[in-house]
Amino acid sequence: MKRVLIIVSSAAGLCFMGSLVAAAQAGTVPGQTEVAAVCQKCHGPTGDSVSPVYPRLNAQQADYIVAQLEAFRGHRRDDTRARGYMWVIAHDLKDKTIDDVAKYFAGQKPTLPQTGGALAAEGQVLFMNGEPAKGITACQQCHGRNGEGSGSVPRIAGQHSAYFRMVMGGFQLGLRKNESMRAVTKNMTDRQIEALSSYLSND
Repeated sequence: MKRVLIIVSSAAGLCFMGSLVAAAQAGTVPGQTEVAAVCQKCHGPTGDSVSPVYPRLNAQQADYIVAQLEAFRGHRRDDTRARGYMWVIAHDLKDKTIDDVAKYFAGQKPTLPQTGGALAAEGQVLFMNGEPAKGITACQQCHGRNGEGSGSVPRIAGQHSAYFRMVMGGFQLGLRKNESMRAVTKNMTDRQIEALSSYLSND
């Protein structure tokens, strides 16, 4: 099984590099070349992905995208999806390419949250105030009053609800390594995660 994965990953890497070279010859704006070559296949041409399997990247914080791509490239982010998809894609990315892609996605129009899910009112209270007695910090303290993020702290507003819940569960179980988010999510109930999703997400 491991041998098959290596073969598939190598083929994906060759396909990626070939697509990148072809797109580079088109002379598009910085970042758009790489997006057109590879990123849009999963994340869409502007980062507003259709499938909840892939996160929305439109209007995502540039510093956050840079940090994640560098972590993929250096194999420091090692959750299942990182190993299965992004390690190969990010393997040969240069710093300038990473910066260009990050700035391109950051400059796209954001997807706004629906804020109308069944538990949205509960989610808003948790997002704004947290639950200090359980060690749950108010999300807005780091992610901004509108979930827009700042610097290396990601935008979470407008994300796919299924993707949002998956990531929160990953932090909660320690499958996605982030000590701050592990501390925040470890005492959250499934209902609280669903409520945050109802308030923040857009599907």
